[in-house]
Amino acid sequence: MNHAHTSVLLKASIEGLDMKSDGIYVDGTFGAGGHSFQILNALKKGHLFSFDQDETVFTFLDERFKQHPNFTFIHQNFSKMQHELQQRGIEHVDGILLDLGMSSMHIDRPERGFSYMHDGPLDMRMNTHQMLTAETVLNTYDHHALLKVFRDYGDIEKPHVFANFIIKNRPFHTTKDLVKVTDYFFKGKKGHSAKAVFQALRIEVNQELNVLEDVLKQSLNLLRPGGRLVVITFHSLEDRLVKHFMKTHSTMKQIKGLPVQFDEKPVFERITRKPILPSEKEILENPRSASAKLRISKKTDNS
Repeated sequence: MNHAHTSVLLKASIEGLDMKSDGIYVDGTFGAGGHSFQILNALKKGHLFSFDQDETVFTFLDERFKQHPNFTFIHQNFSKMQHELQQRGIEHVDGILLDLGMSSMHIDRPERGFSYMHDGPLDMRMNTHQMLTAETVLNTYDHHALLKVFRDYGDIEKPHVFANFIIKNRPFHTTKDLVKVTDYFFKGKKGHSAKAVFQALRIEVNQELNVLEDVLKQSLNLLRPGGRLVVITFHSLEDRLVKHFMKTHSTMKQIKGLPVQFDEKPVFERITRKPILPSEKEILENPRSASAKLRISKKTDNS
């Protein structure tokens, strides 16, 4: 099976880091190593720390990385970024890159359970050592918990009715089991019936929005003045969170009800007011890039 993976918005994201050859950089999502390899190529005396919690990425840690003196791989979720860097004596960095997309090694492997196009176990764990799986969510969550997952993470129509429908059709063991139910429940709806459901379950299993919020907050302290935060999102929930974070921290704070502002200066300067999108050519060559949005902010000298 071919697990080739093409990094999305590769050129734009590397340019967005505005790299220094002696800088310290972090790739929060190593994946297949596409972004990390390009960052390493731009470094001479600097260092790259790459994070990933998924053991399957070890396949891509080849000689390009293993023998490179400017590279350190950290087998952890990026929510542990500040702690892991401090353990290695790093207090500040010059750039942080986060590519939040699903890689081909997840989608194209039925045994991982991420794809509704293949039959496999209802797993969906990025970290295969954690206990919670999509099967556990579907078979053990009560109505209120399922409602929250489908409403907040999938924007599913009539989530309370769908949650009841899931409970009535338990147990679920495979992706095919779930697709049969979504096909019936969402019959006649535009698009694949399971897309939003699989997204909601994946976000819940991996706590994706919570860990993203964690690492964004850490970037406030980790980035030195002039350092860049570069984030590629792939769905509206991620993008909304990143956009709000960057906007909030690039705006002068104001006292409610008074026409004056605090002395506290913005922490970030937004480099991209509107997101950078993939070109038609990139989408044609890599259809999975179609929903990608790239946002960039720079740490100000005020912080």
